[in-house]
Amino acid sequence: MMVVHRRPRIPGMSVAPARYARAGAGRNAGGGIPDGRVSRSGSPAAVRRPGCGRQSTFSAPPGLGPSASAALLTVKPILLDYGSTDPLVLEPSDADVAFDARGPAGVRGDAAAALAATAIDTPGNGPPLAAHVVPGDRVALALAGPIPAAGQIVATIRSRLESAGIAADDLAVVHAPPLISTQHPSAATSLPAGEFVFDPTPESGSAYLGPDAEGIPLHLARTLVDADVVVTVGVYAWDAALGGHALDGDLWPAFAPAAARADVLRHLARSGRKAVQPLRERSPEIGWQLGTMATLRVVPGRGGTVHAIEFGTPLATDRAARPHAQLWRPRLPGSPRLTIASLVSPESGMPALVRAVAAAARTTHPEGTICIASRLATPPGPVFHRWRQGVALKPLVEEALASGDQTLIADAVATRFFAQALGDRRLVLLSDLDQGLVEELEFGHAATPEAVERLAHRAESLVVLHEAERMFPRLG
Repeated sequence: MMVVHRRPRIPGMSVAPARYARAGAGRNAGGGIPDGRVSRSGSPAAVRRPGCGRQSTFSAPPGLGPSASAALLTVKPILLDYGSTDPLVLEPSDADVAFDARGPAGVRGDAAAALAATAIDTPGNGPPLAAHVVPGDRVALALAGPIPAAGQIVATIRSRLESAGIAADDLAVVHAPPLISTQHPSAATSLPAGEFVFDPTPESGSAYLGPDAEGIPLHLARTLVDADVVVTVGVYAWDAALGGHALDGDLWPAFAPAAARADVLRHLARSGRKAVQPLRERSPEIGWQLGTMATLRVVPGRGGTVHAIEFGTPLATDRAARPHAQLWRPRLPGSPRLTIASLVSPESGMPALVRAVAAAARTTHPEGTICIASRLATPPGPVFHRWRQGVALKPLVEEALASGDQTLIADAVATRFFAQALGDRRLVLLSDLDQGLVEELEFGHAATPEAVERLAHRAESLVVLHEAERMFPRLG
């Protein structure tokens, strides 16, 4: 039997008022921080807390080989950058068990450009980039996902294409808008001359590509359909909320017209993860019909850097990129009672929060606590808010679908995946959100960074995930 001990409230941390503490699937009760024993697999290494008369066992992490991810057992202070001027200083006690999980190191600037040049000039499979084109070809460079060092990568590709005889006027560089965004595609700024963001809204912006396996017409960004050669550039990353490989770097639904993107959101809202696999299968089909044979995959490194770049045919490139991306899959020995996680960027919104919570949930005991340290300032939408106020999720999703409002449907998607990930775990937020709003959502509110630091110091077992929305942790 597991005994859960609840500590007094931590100074500087508030919880939802008692009237909001309701039990139920996907709900969290307010109160102190759960602290109990944690079951683990593997050969345990006992760690005794002095004077407490009990043991907590963690198995030692497996040896870190060339492709292993770095989840380091540590008692040293852990610096967690969460977008503020000063990082959090998390100091676990010498008797505590703490794991510091970070993504792989990477490069930026000229070093990132050199990685891109090596990949496209001497690929591990298929011909180099210059062999894919001949003078006079109309070439489209399609970028999908938040690609680190995108400017340097595009400049490197552009120089190779120009050296192969492609005129500047025959090269189009088009970026895909995110599937869920609060901005209109035309609101994007800071793109170099000659580059633009695909706008899925007007019908004229898309063109007929062909029928799918069931005879349903497929449409794609006209720039890609009209090109003689399409070079795709996408991230190879993880999405713990989707349960695997992220859709960010794929052609579909990134370059789909508005109607198809809306259909994708409806399927995700209605079916959750069951709708993901058909999407994963659709993108290779789109690439095959488009005749795409030149794909560049970027594996992000921590801190907005580039860890690895692979180039070649689509399937072979994904196979080559996957081992590099495994470094974002830290292997942890068990499920502690507390996971503290940061987000990639201070301005991250709800999609990033959902991913981070899903990643942290994979390392946290079902009755434990997840703390997200961020500068999150965008409040959740009305579907999320009403769900946290006690309205059943399924009717809320159906109501959003019936409205046809894409903002509400996107909100329903985020809410559905958030609810599935969080379960009955408690969530504590250090953010720029108003304290009253956080408590109204029945989350714990960390008023200051020091509250999170005290939370870490009092935890018997702790995992720290840096840039958690990129992670897809493993246990064992």
